[in-house]
Amino acid sequence: MKDRLIIFDTTMRDGEQSPGASMTREEKLRIGRQLERMRVDVIEAGFPASSPGDFEAVRAVALAIKDSTVCGLARANDRDISRAAEAVAPAKSSRIHIFIATSPIHMERKLRLTPEQVLTEAVNAARFARRFTDDVEFSPEDAGRSEPDFLCRVLEAVIAEGVKTINIPDTVGYTVPEQFGALIRTLRERIPDSDKVVWSVHCHNDLGLAVANSLAAVMNGARQIECTVNGLGERAGNASLEEVVMAVRTRQDIFPCDTRIDATQIVPASRLVSGITGFPVQPNKAIVGANAFAHEAGIHQDGVLKSRETYEIMRAEDVGWSQNKLVLGKHSGRNAFRQRLKELGIELDSEEAVNAAFVRFKDLADKKHEIFDEDLQALVTDEAHAHDQGERYRLVSLTAHSETGETPYARIVISEDGGEKRAEARGSGPVDASLKAIEIIVNSGAELQLYSVNAITTGTESQGEVTVRLQKGGRIVNGLGADTDIVVASAKAYLSALNKLKSKVERINPQM
Repeated sequence: MKDRLIIFDTTMRDGEQSPGASMTREEKLRIGRQLERMRVDVIEAGFPASSPGDFEAVRAVALAIKDSTVCGLARANDRDISRAAEAVAPAKSSRIHIFIATSPIHMERKLRLTPEQVLTEAVNAARFARRFTDDVEFSPEDAGRSEPDFLCRVLEAVIAEGVKTINIPDTVGYTVPEQFGALIRTLRERIPDSDKVVWSVHCHNDLGLAVANSLAAVMNGARQIECTVNGLGERAGNASLEEVVMAVRTRQDIFPCDTRIDATQIVPASRLVSGITGFPVQPNKAIVGANAFAHEAGIHQDGVLKSRETYEIMRAEDVGWSQNKLVLGKHSGRNAFRQRLKELGIELDSEEAVNAAFVRFKDLADKKHEIFDEDLQALVTDEAHAHDQGERYRLVSLTAHSETGETPYARIVISEDGGEKRAEARGSGPVDASLKAIEIIVNSGAELQLYSVNAITTGTESQGEVTVRLQKGGRIVNGLGADTDIVVASAKAYLSALNKLKSKVERINPQM
């Protein structure tokens, strides 16, 4: 019988550390429920001591989730551990994850502690965390650059205190697969009672090796992988959950373990996380990218038509691709709309939210004859953003004009706190003019750091999905907007980001 490979998802904690990816309590709940549907083993819901908002979000996830373990992160001190313990206490199954840096550069320059002091802190933290739960995980931060002898001392000491999971982080993405796999093997061989704990890894993608390093660790005895949906995370991101899961499942001829993940929930999870965070998925992203199962070359197309296995090593439907299934049209009723949302695993919080989403669906159906699953995902994400942010700013109408040889201009009407305001502006293009017109009204002073456009489905009738990133006073937010008119989508995305900047709902981004 094959071993179980535990999937530890940290989208809501490490993934949230991506600039602009911080989430509200309600957004974490939506992601948590989707991860539970996907049968993720452990959900790291946040860092409770980082802010009151994140404490409440982790506690809400702990109350809602029944079939996955809910985990809270804590630094190796009593305050952090107590807050994490309190936040995850309502969970049916809970875990406290403590960490302290063990590399020379981190101990000297960040912690300003000697190795002996770090060892003492680690032992005390493990002992204190065990007062609250039997399920304690320990991470020596920057293990990939730590001295092996010292690493062994620390890990042996915390295992003696009853830690159940030892996680080895490649915090800065420095190692390569052969080296990282050898590190896991060495630690397991050298440390007494190593067989009494689950060995885990947490790899960052700075050199593009997070998944490769994680899988090398599995081949050397690791039985938990910490990862995120879409590989989300600070800097270049973390190991991608979908790539890890499907690599292990596709290559069962070499891996001595498998996960319990329901892979058909992978694409829905990818879309949900992308919509909430405002981080679009690149088209050529493995497993969840729009081109992941597309074949352009004639030889490839011919081979796939004759036998799918010639060029496809997994089936698109196995990971949740719906083949752009046509589901609804302008004559579809509320019950059909509600049923399709249920089939897609989309949960709206209230009847009011369903009704508001249905109104938007009808508006879209008047513009676009064929409504696909992807359109519904974008529409519901748009509605959820509006609900969470309270919509201080809302687009009422937009007129944009662009003509060869003439300077484009835009006239816009937006609702601000219930009252309508108007402005017009000229710009280098209709999008530029529209955003300048918005700024005449709101005068936000925010800096536009990112603007990107993606087509949600194929064809000229496709909705465009626009992501904008705004920065003001050190705070970074992402805004998302979708419409069949890309200029309108751009205005919606910009207003979405402005609503986040103005929102009183606490969004945390600890950037640990």
